[in-house]
Amino acid sequence: MRGSDDRHSGPEAREPIGAVASFPYDRMTVERFRELFPRARWSDERKSWFVPGKTAARRIDRWLAREAELLATHADSKGRDAYAFDPIASPYIEVANDLLVRTPYSQAVLKELREIPWASWDEDLRAWRVPFRSYEDLRRHWPKIEQAAHHAEPEARKRRREERGISEAGRAAQMRSAERRRHRHPVLAVDLPPIGRAVATEQYGVVVFTGVSGELVTSEFSAVYPHVRAGLDYIWGTWRSATLAELIKTWPARHEAGFVQHSRGWWQPTLAELRVARRNARSIDRRRRTRALKTQH
Repeated sequence: MRGSDDRHSGPEAREPIGAVASFPYDRMTVERFRELFPRARWSDERKSWFVPGKTAARRIDRWLAREAELLATHADSKGRDAYAFDPIASPYIEVANDLLVRTPYSQAVLKELREIPWASWDEDLRAWRVPFRSYEDLRRHWPKIEQAAHHAEPEARKRRREERGISEAGRAAQMRSAERRRHRHPVLAVDLPPIGRAVATEQYGVVVFTGVSGELVTSEFSAVYPHVRAGLDYIWGTWRSATLAELIKTWPARHEAGFVQHSRGWWQPTLAELRVARRNARSIDRRRRTRALKTQH
């Protein structure tokens, strides 16, 4: 539906001042329109109604707003009937003035709900409100919504975590997490990294080695550190994150590291690697300053 001004002025103007109204054809809608606008005339050329008068545009806009409200009320009534006849039985739906949808947080659920016309998030109720006029759309999307909601339930998440923990991939992930907390990294015993200088590693980016131990790295850690090769002796090196000042002072390598450098566990970082590390270090510094300011206040 729409209404627009159709004003003509000047000596050659032939049509009176007025506005046009266009809306999808419906016999009852046309009857209501003709009752309110008896002077309106249909224009085959414009495929719309012309209403004469200086206030025609304002009157048409008010009528269109009332019609939209009337159509919404009618659509809500039809949606209520459809729900009463064939309801969606689910613990995630509650019936109120409209339909309230509450599910565990899930990006897949949000994607489906955002495709439903007139659905909106209610912050106070912590639920999605879906008017009954959108019931058929909700029904079409519901299988995917309910499946995603079940998938996001705390018990389902816990079960998947336990299954991942049992699997080889889960064990490897646990080992990687534990290794990062230990701040250690295998380095080739016959080609040790410089202590106190920023170097690049495959797992942790650009770091500073603080020391090495004589403890040999066993073969089981090859799942965490792919550079560890059978037949070579690796020992543990301890590391810390490089500071922004250290990264700025580090001279970049002219060429990317090759197989030999990767297999020993460390190499001189390239300019591209240093840029990434410097950006991350700046971000960490900003977060620290922000926390410090909040603590002071």
